[in-house]
Amino acid sequence: MTDDLSQLLNAVLGSAKYRWVQPGLVERIGAAELGKGRKLKEAIKATKNKLHQIGGAYFSGVHEYEKWYDTLRNSANEPAQLKAACREIMAAHTSTQERLPILEEFYATIFARLPEIQSVLDIACGLNPLAIPWMPLPKDASYYAYDIYQDMVAFIAEVIPLFGLDGKADTCDVITSPPNQQVDLALILKTIPCLEQVDKQAGERLLDAVNARYVVVSFPAKSLGGREKGMVKNYVERFKELVEGKGWEAEKLEFETELVFIVGR
Repeated sequence: MTDDLSQLLNAVLGSAKYRWVQPGLVERIGAAELGKGRKLKEAIKATKNKLHQIGGAYFSGVHEYEKWYDTLRNSANEPAQLKAACREIMAAHTSTQERLPILEEFYATIFARLPEIQSVLDIACGLNPLAIPWMPLPKDASYYAYDIYQDMVAFIAEVIPLFGLDGKADTCDVITSPPNQQVDLALILKTIPCLEQVDKQAGERLLDAVNARYVVVSFPAKSLGGREKGMVKNYVERFKELVEGKGWEAEKLEFETELVFIVGR
């Protein structure tokens, strides 16, 4: 590792916003930025900007993981209280916050089109595993969640058993090393546009690597600022490009805040 790259890592991982990001991802992005001939200060700024596009833009407020876990644990035997607690916590992440108004409809509609699902892979999960109470999964189902934030996946790993499921949560740079364990269903929710900010081929590689009978791919219907800007039309075209020639069957669903494709492979 060069001295500049070492300094970049220390600067980025030493910042409050990115200290919990998987170091390998920071190193890879930082090395690429330095490789463009940028000066150290410029490369640090560019690396933080990429990390913001991937995940930083979606967090709001303070993440009180210990408090959240205690709340969920104390509500685990009361379904209505548990759902209320999950909703409150999911509001802390923009991606899941946007889904709250359609949450029940979202998963009811998707799972109605699938056979019984015994195993789920949630890629770039954010706080989406807290939506498990809305997923009609059998008690012996397994749930595997991956993201780039070490503190968040540690929280998710503790939470999954509270929903009565087996599984795990871990950090993963899905751009270079996507998980390939065999599952019934993979969730890739509003993830591909973020990954393609860093690598234009990341979405296609991820779809090819995922080892799932069914894949639910979604795209935001509006920007973070609430504007539509022709996003649905653009993402429909992008999805067609991603699956062209693969022989997969796909059904399109349009929700108020999210465009969804259910892919059978």
